[in-house]
Amino acid sequence: MRAYRSMARMALKSLLAYQTSFLFGMLASAFGVLSMLYLWRSALAAGPRQGFDWPQMKAYLLVAFVVGSLVSSYTDYRMANRIQQGDVAMDLVRPVDYQWSRLAESVGFAVYEAGTAIVVVLAAAAIFGGMSPPDRDTLPLFILSALLVLPLRFGIVYLSGLLVFWTQNYVGVQAARIALITLFSGALVPLAFLPEWMRVIATYLPFVGMASTPALLYTGSLEGSDATTAVLVQAAWAVALWWLARLMWSAAARKLTVHGG
Repeated sequence: MRAYRSMARMALKSLLAYQTSFLFGMLASAFGVLSMLYLWRSALAAGPRQGFDWPQMKAYLLVAFVVGSLVSSYTDYRMANRIQQGDVAMDLVRPVDYQWSRLAESVGFAVYEAGTAIVVVLAAAAIFGGMSPPDRDTLPLFILSALLVLPLRFGIVYLSGLLVFWTQNYVGVQAARIALITLFSGALVPLAFLPEWMRVIATYLPFVGMASTPALLYTGSLEGSDATTAVLVQAAWAVALWWLARLMWSAAARKLTVHGG
């Protein structure tokens, strides 16, 4: 565990060393959040829609933004570059598990990512007004759901990064991943506003647990057995993606050996 803690610290220090590029990226995300808030405030000015009033939508969007900031492109771009350049061969001989190492780096990045996202949320709250805390009955489930976002997002990002073993390029893979997560997680538009067939598809995918579930728990739109089921689905997907990633890494490592990398 000492080696993984060291990797997490190094990942955090790497962001602190290159804050300018990260802050510019976060600034772009902040403008996106502010734009969405202005848009939904106007759309809901006449009254609630699909069960959302303005205070609920504001809380939903801000919570979705914070959890969506975890496990950014730093994890998969570093992976993709090392695979493309052949440096991943060195990772095979290191006395640490490759997947756990990437998770440790993601945790290190997440400390800075989450902290910066919270600063953006505080600025947005100063502009649009604060938001009520979650109900005490759903607070434990919300905290658990928010924590499960990290392994869920890591699983998807890690799997997409491993695809470079076969695609040899990551630009298209990353664009597809971002599009799928943005649409089916409910980060851009709550799933209640999507057509019925898209909502049905979303319920069978892991993306819903990356934004919609914690955001709905915060706003109180998920309660009782529905809330418990949603969090259990998150946990099940986190475990499934972890083991799917291990199988994919085994196949990728064999492919690397076959090609002499």
